[in-house]
Amino acid sequence: MNFTGQVAIVTGGSRGIGQAVVCDLARRGVRVLFCYRERTQAAAETLAMVAESGGVAEAIQADVTNPATGPVLVSAALELWGQLDILVNCAGRVSYGPISEMSTERWRDILATNMTSVYYTCRAALRPMMKRRYGRIVNLSALHATGGFPGQADYSAATAGVQGFTRSLAREAAAWSITVNSVAPGFVQTEQLQAIPGEVRAWGEEIIALRRAGRPEEVAAAVVFLSSSMASYITGHTLAVDGGWRMTG
Repeated sequence: MNFTGQVAIVTGGSRGIGQAVVCDLARRGVRVLFCYRERTQAAAETLAMVAESGGVAEAIQADVTNPATGPVLVSAALELWGQLDILVNCAGRVSYGPISEMSTERWRDILATNMTSVYYTCRAALRPMMKRRYGRIVNLSALHATGGFPGQADYSAATAGVQGFTRSLAREAAAWSITVNSVAPGFVQTEQLQAIPGEVRAWGEEIIALRRAGRPEEVAAAVVFLSSSMASYITGHTLAVDGGWRMTG
């Protein structure tokens, strides 16, 4: 996969899947600007990992739920490197609990972080991509979007919204050779998985065909593929990376 001279923005790049995406893109020659919300030390670790691989990355502390963040990230990427080729929305937050105990604040926060932020960053990235008549946008969703998940109605709603938004934007952006896809991980070994009770994790790993949770770098590999020129005829698609959990057609 040839990424020579390309520039990417990755949200939520300080940990988990986002960190794996930043590192994978950077080691392939992509210049990466990523944002993080609170974890300065984790962001520094990501930068150190990129530097060790010989890659180039910059970090910005920002809250993706703020509508101003998208334009700030895009402006920073353009100021640093003069173009924008790839946008990957990895920022996410999960919680666990039944609807009967779900606060309005929690509902709003989960949707703002996982879904509304995708709208903000995509809207900001479109203009420079349209100007160059090229772009790759990859949005992180989850299997919750199609299967639902008890105790995570808010996250299921948010990730379903991301998939619908992805399909709509793919149709709108296609005329400018911009592809828009999403990746839907199953159980992945991240901090977010720890929000799920142990017995539920055990049940999930039992019904997964590969009998284990995935690794962040395995999800990142799918994101990188969809960000590449090799995926030039794929758009509006959601790629499940779930170890053979659902196997839907």
